[in-house]
Amino acid sequence: MNGNELSIAIRNCLGEFTTYSEELGDLDQALGDGDLGITVSLGAAAAVEALEALPEDATPTQVVLACAKAFANANPSTMAALVAGALLAGSRVWGDTASITGDQVGRFALAAAESISQRGKSQVGDKTILDAMFPAAEALLEAGPGANALDSAISAAESGVIASKELQSRRGRASWLQERSIGLQDPGATAFLRFLQSWASANAPLASSQTGGHTE
Repeated sequence: MNGNELSIAIRNCLGEFTTYSEELGDLDQALGDGDLGITVSLGAAAAVEALEALPEDATPTQVVLACAKAFANANPSTMAALVAGALLAGSRVWGDTASITGDQVGRFALAAAESISQRGKSQVGDKTILDAMFPAAEALLEAGPGANALDSAISAAESGVIASKELQSRRGRASWLQERSIGLQDPGATAFLRFLQSWASANAPLASSQTGGHTE
């Protein structure tokens, strides 16, 4: 997948991802300040606009950096800053490569998760987005290229979201709820799961046309 193909795929994904804004806002209202839906909507719109302004010969890294800058500038929220930092960290994995393949996607995802872990001073088990991100990244790396890689990542992220319901929130605004956070679904982890699901749904025709039914 070259930079232009990546740009198209991201825009397809974000168009569907924003349909989950209300759900994410409701989940965040129960555990946080309720602004996640707004963060997603504003950030996605800004990213799409930035991508539309890029030349077709932009590299995958340039595509990701444009998204990071746009997402951060569209929102003053902590989540926006963490997402932008994660995208920046992931882009360093790709460097100046003109095209990305399966294992590079997994390494990108892992670098992004590690960035959020370090900047947010959180880890798997703290009931955050990382409960979905790390399992998904590991699934991508273990699966390698092929149609099953994304399916495996979605399954791993979904399992992480389900497992995190029984955890107590230990980071961010949700931590003040203490035991009352147990049983509630983490909005950040859910957002990452919905992003993966949106990618799979929105880009199925693109993936099929490029690879004859096999995604990278």
